[in-house]
Amino acid sequence: MNDLMDKTTKKWFLIFVLSVVISVGIFTLLTVIQIKNVPPIPKEVRGTKTLYTYDDIVQGKAYFQKYVLMDHGTLLGNGAYMGPDYTAWILHEKIINLQNIYAQEKFGKNYSELSDEEKQTVDYLVMIDVRQKSTLKDGITKITPEHEQAWLKTKEKLVEFLVKGNPNYAFVGSIIKPEEAEKIAAFIDWSTLVAVTPRPEGKLKSEVSTIKSLGSSSSIIENLNMHPTYTNNWPPEPAIGLDTNYSSLFWSLVAFMACWTLTILVMWVFYDYFLKFDDDKAPSLQITYLTPMQKKVLKFVPIVPLFFVLQTLFGGYLAHLFAEPTHNWIVPQSLLPFNVAREFHLNLAVLWIAIGWLAGGLFVAPLATKGKDFKYPIAVDILWVALLIVGGGGLIGLWLGALGKLPDSLWFWLGSEGREYIELGRIWDIGLVIGLVLWFSIVFFTIRKAEKITPPLQLMIWSAFAIAVLYMAGMAPLHKIMPNFTIDDYFRWWVVHLWVENTFELFAAGTLAFITVSLGLVSARFATIMMFFEAFLIVAAGTIGTGHHYFWMGENEYWLAWGGVLSSLEPLPLVILMIEATKEYLHIKKLGQNFPFRMTFLWLAGSAFLNWLGAGFYGMLINLPIVNYYEHGTYFGMAHGHVALLGAFGYISIAFLYFIARANAIAKGLHWDEKVSNFAFWLTTGGIFIFAIPVLVIGEKQMEWAFNYGYWAARTREVLEGLDFWLWVRLLPDMMIVAGAVLILIDLIYKLYLSKREV
Repeated sequence: MNDLMDKTTKKWFLIFVLSVVISVGIFTLLTVIQIKNVPPIPKEVRGTKTLYTYDDIVQGKAYFQKYVLMDHGTLLGNGAYMGPDYTAWILHEKIINLQNIYAQEKFGKNYSELSDEEKQTVDYLVMIDVRQKSTLKDGITKITPEHEQAWLKTKEKLVEFLVKGNPNYAFVGSIIKPEEAEKIAAFIDWSTLVAVTPRPEGKLKSEVSTIKSLGSSSSIIENLNMHPTYTNNWPPEPAIGLDTNYSSLFWSLVAFMACWTLTILVMWVFYDYFLKFDDDKAPSLQITYLTPMQKKVLKFVPIVPLFFVLQTLFGGYLAHLFAEPTHNWIVPQSLLPFNVAREFHLNLAVLWIAIGWLAGGLFVAPLATKGKDFKYPIAVDILWVALLIVGGGGLIGLWLGALGKLPDSLWFWLGSEGREYIELGRIWDIGLVIGLVLWFSIVFFTIRKAEKITPPLQLMIWSAFAIAVLYMAGMAPLHKIMPNFTIDDYFRWWVVHLWVENTFELFAAGTLAFITVSLGLVSARFATIMMFFEAFLIVAAGTIGTGHHYFWMGENEYWLAWGGVLSSLEPLPLVILMIEATKEYLHIKKLGQNFPFRMTFLWLAGSAFLNWLGAGFYGMLINLPIVNYYEHGTYFGMAHGHVALLGAFGYISIAFLYFIARANAIAKGLHWDEKVSNFAFWLTTGGIFIFAIPVLVIGEKQMEWAFNYGYWAARTREVLEGLDFWLWVRLLPDMMIVAGAVLILIDLIYKLYLSKREV
């Protein structure tokens, strides 16, 4: 039996290693190709005179980040959903101005006064101007005199918006200086040129195809959309015929069929292979005392739900602004603008989830070694202090930077880097990396003391190393911003996706395998093989599946294929593992046996379900390229983002907390009651489940407008007229989640510090 188990383990280990080598190799190759083919930043953009230069564009990107505009609106669809998409909006404004300019040149009238035939003539002139004559080039980009006039008029409107603000979009004015707004405008206009410029490898001239099969010759002139732009023809803009091309439809079909087929294959392998394993489940976890290191870990526990409460409060504040942006809710918007509140909302989520995982790793490590601690337990105290400094200092820096209270020499280091999800200033980034390296060292040197380093423990070690290292992918170059937005956002997603959805999920796979075996829910053999199966899919699907973020931001077209096909398969093995664990838990419950870690199991089971719902179901829904083309940057994506982040990662973090609290109660003989714990779980779970309904309804309306009128229209406040009910009703699930977070905080503090000993 043991020999067979060893052979099976080695086989799946080799499959996992092979998948790592192949996936990383392919991803590295695609990265090299991508960096060579990014949209260029021209030395200057010139009409009848020089309008702006390379330095203006780069400095504009810096100010765009300094004032955290990505947490108010979006650029190329990436960012927050309150403000406009700056790329789509400014492109449309230029088109409107061009229509009037060409109408006056050709017919001496404004565009609105033209007949339908005259409008067709002007529309053609505008399309040729925008999509062929005034396109992006390396070196010097030349635009037509008409395009220059249109841009200068558009720039006035954009600068006024940036400087004075707009209450209808909860955008506070008098923060950005006019000279800074001028630079930001140059950067935004560069993004519009990226969106309309055909890729160099594309065909720039129209071609004629001849059809003779029906007896007489007819010709088809290929349109511009057959030669994709740097953004694969995004955003949709009917005024210049900018629309999705056949590739989006083709790869959507491939993605749907591949996901369907591979899901059947995974389930077939599971039922035909994995269920044949011997049923040798037996609990091995015996807790009679806490080690000195584990006792020190207890102080991490209250921080996590405290940050969770704060994060949900900021989420509720944002929901109020979404519903009524012109109103001040408790705090004046001049003190807490939308973009700052969203920064806090996102970064607090990253902090509390990460701290919960770090605490779980520190607490589980001595269990694997049967009570042998790290040689220097004081390192846990140092890590706790470091995380508080990074968390507190980073949040203060975010507020100061976004409000323009830091000079140009300091905002990058101490303020906000202004890149969605990884906004922390560079000093706080460095502090976080130091903390992660310290955490890895503690986990590594503790687990090394185990009598036998099992595969789950090995995976915990290597994934902990990857967690500590991969975060640095978002820190290049170390001392300044990345000049090119496409390259910058490409590596930003390395952190947001690869760091979170790969390395943390690998750590979860190893930790959950260890815990479920220790609790007697699954056999060691089943857990080990399922762990490698999960790790294989995480690496094989998740690594290259990062491409589902790259469709429309200046990346190559091949991301349509990789991203759409692979990104939704990751949750399957974890769900299967928890299904088996649930069956065993229900069997234990039916026998009337005591299961002390019930709350830990409940949060893990909830994680598996919400992971499937948020990352799998909602993820596949929005990752089909043909859907993502119109959905990108709308409320529709909120369902995927919120359910997946809280379910796939937040619930596991909370599960670690209840595991720690229960182990502490067992070791100290403390009273344990789960009434509040149960209520908090179901309140939070019900809240996040209901949350998806109103945002999907609102997002569907935005998609309709994007399809009919263009993406610029989908991001206006007008599209939300008549949807007030859905904007306000989402406050109900928000309040449920806030209440659940508060109850978790109260419950854990009581269980750790106020519980009495059992009689």
